[in-house]
Amino acid sequence: MKKMPRFAVILSGCGRADGSEIHEAVTALLAIDKAGCTYQCYAPDIEQAAVINNLTSEKTEERRNVLIESARIARGDIKPLSEFNFKEYECVVFPGGLGAITNWCDFAKSGINCTVESSVRRVLEGAYEENLVIGAMCIAPVMVAKVLGKYGIKLTIGNDKTVAKVIKKTGAVHENCKADEACVDEEHYVVTTPAYMLAKSIKEVATGAEAMVTAMIKMAQEK
Repeated sequence: MKKMPRFAVILSGCGRADGSEIHEAVTALLAIDKAGCTYQCYAPDIEQAAVINNLTSEKTEERRNVLIESARIARGDIKPLSEFNFKEYECVVFPGGLGAITNWCDFAKSGINCTVESSVRRVLEGAYEENLVIGAMCIAPVMVAKVLGKYGIKLTIGNDKTVAKVIKKTGAVHENCKADEACVDEEHYVVTTPAYMLAKSIKEVATGAEAMVTAMIKMAQEK
């Protein structure tokens, strides 16, 4: 029997407007668990770029910590991203949500000229160098492209032409993909799925998450 890969799931807070999209994070965790694999959640121990009222989408004056907020999704079982050890995992997943482009990086404000948070950059660069399989959902692939696009990786955010053009400027290759499918780059060990960039229901997000996780497991086992 082939060894089941171990997953790390990186979170960016809690809630689509200022952290990890909860449906995407949870369906990814569920897909990993259903496949018979283990996972550990991580998040950067940093202050959120902003705190948004997820009911009204309005910015508040609150200050919150990304690691502490991410612990809501992880049920408290979470570690600071600075403690990530590449030897302990074969796969790493980055769910979407606006935290991906505000807390992990400032793409929402700076676009292609964005800066990626140091612990997130370390994990992405190290995962690529160590041949871990990298998975990303929704808008998170733009951050992956910013760091790894120079290698010509292939990924998707669905079919948004504007964002696809930005991705191409990093050197990455964008491929259109349906919400319930996954884009697989076998050469560079990268798997992405559009999730709520296109999905109309949690069912579509879950199907896409399963497609991503299934492809990641297969890739990790065949290396």
